Amino acid sequence: MPATVLDGKLLATKTEADLKSRVARIKERSGHTPILATILVGADPASATYVKMKGNACERVGMGSIKVELPASTTTEELLAEINRLNANPDVHGILLQHPVPHQIDERLCFDAIALEKDVDGVTCLGFGRMSMGEAAYGSATPAGIMTLLKAYDIPLSGKHAVVVGRSPILGKPMALMLLAADCTVTICHSRTQNLPDLVRQADIVIGAVGKPEFIKGEWIKNGAVVVDAGYHPGGVGDIELAAVKGRAAAYTPVPGGVGPMTIATLMTQTVEAGEKLIA
Repeated sequence: MPATVLDGKLLATKTEADLKSRVARIKERSGHTPILATILVGADPASATYVKMKGNACERVGMGSIKVELPASTTTEELLAEINRLNANPDVHGILLQHPVPHQIDERLCFDAIALEKDVDGVTCLGFGRMSMGEAAYGSATPAGIMTLLKAYDIPLSGKHAVVVGRSPILGKPMALMLLAADCTVTICHSRTQNLPDLVRQADIVIGAVGKPEFIKGEWIKNGAVVVDAGYHPGGVGDIELAAVKGRAAAYTPVPGGVGPMTIATLMTQTVEAGEKLIA
């Protein structure tokens, strides 16, 4: 049986159609539209592209967007002041601080300054803690998008062994906790993990979130595994050697067109949810 392609682009398109209807209902009811504020510090081309993509997605679903662009010389204090201004603005329902910020800025301090009810990208410690305890919070957008994708394709999770390769605070760690909440047995691997190939071979579900092109080799992955690649690198490759597993996996996310579109769709979904809660 051929592998199931976990088509994030297709699901994101369907999600946006639903969000467009929800936004229209909010506007009809209140006269207001959910607004996402994005903050870009510096002129990193990749970050600028990501912010533009998020603005385009807002436009497609009928949401408003505010683009805040700050120079690379911005200080932590100046960025905090901008975040606090957006927190206090009742017309802003979601705030996204584009990662990474210039080295002189305390990124964690600035992430945590975002009000919980506007943390639609799921980057605050408070939001992470609430999510890990099963309390209401917006999940980190990429892992939350992966969970939505797995659910949409009826991928069984309960009792399965998931191996997450990567431990970043906005991807690997929340991904592991979301899978744990779905009753997976979870192993988290990272740069210091010993015998990594042997651990990956045990996985029913492999999550590539290490940030290195084709770091996870196809030969490490067992037949019938579900393969989720959260990486994207020049040349259109991810963190996993996908070409070597497409004929053996039960399901896999393509690169591009798998996880990436679901990250943005999740950000839009969580902003609309925030709008539904915050707009009177």
